[in-house]
Amino acid sequence: MTTSKHLLTSVEVARFVANGFHRMDAIVPPDLNAEAIGIMEAGLGPVPYGTPVGEAYEPGSFTRRLLEIPAVAGALQSLLGSDPTVDHHAIHIREPHEGGAQPLHGDAIIDTRIDAFDVQLMYYPQEVTGTMGGTLSVPGSHLRRTNESDTGRYQNLRGQTRLTCPPGTVVLLHHGIWHGGRRNDSDIRRYMYKIRFNPTAPQVRTWDVSDLDDPQVAAELNVYHPWCEHATARLEIYNRVKMWRALTNNPSFDVEYWATRVANRPGRT
Repeated sequence: MTTSKHLLTSVEVARFVANGFHRMDAIVPPDLNAEAIGIMEAGLGPVPYGTPVGEAYEPGSFTRRLLEIPAVAGALQSLLGSDPTVDHHAIHIREPHEGGAQPLHGDAIIDTRIDAFDVQLMYYPQEVTGTMGGTLSVPGSHLRRTNESDTGRYQNLRGQTRLTCPPGTVVLLHHGIWHGGRRNDSDIRRYMYKIRFNPTAPQVRTWDVSDLDDPQVAAELNVYHPWCEHATARLEIYNRVKMWRALTNNPSFDVEYWATRVANRPGRT
């Protein structure tokens, strides 16, 4: 994958750890957005699991040019590290007035990894309005471990977001976030292109760490989301601390002493 100086900051990565996504509005240029519709209509062939990006997408191809946009390349580098592989990709098209929606789900079996995670890129080549439905997601849900559609019986959760965006928007998601495609009640076809990436190198300090000691880092990791009660939200903060310790290789980092007290096991090695 092309290297880029457009790396995320520590505050932005901490926000990703807390929320489970990084959103970049209108980052793809109009000419590529216009080309994307035809590409999605024609379809893309499958990519074998674990294919390096350079082998999956030829130089000059539509997807390669999408991934080489500096802000996109920099954000992927920041979250995945060097040389990720493609797990799979898919084109999602929602027909006008189709009347159906995906249940709320996570794109993985129960996954207890804290020191590694996959990143899912979702690209929207056209404006997505509220009537068009968009992708529903629940910020902060990615570290509450579930098995795929275990959450499918839930219809609405406090704090959920239904994506509306300008054309050329790219969202990078932690693989565990709860989400689902909403029904399209408009007269326009809705397009989304998804690529899931697997890391191949340690995801440790792969972003711009010059602001690693910024107090805003801890503030981002300490945010509360409306879907869980104040007391149970402590579990989310604890899991974020564990993830941040792994990402920064700093086993002493903490927020409000949560991880420190849980790890206190005197006399044990």
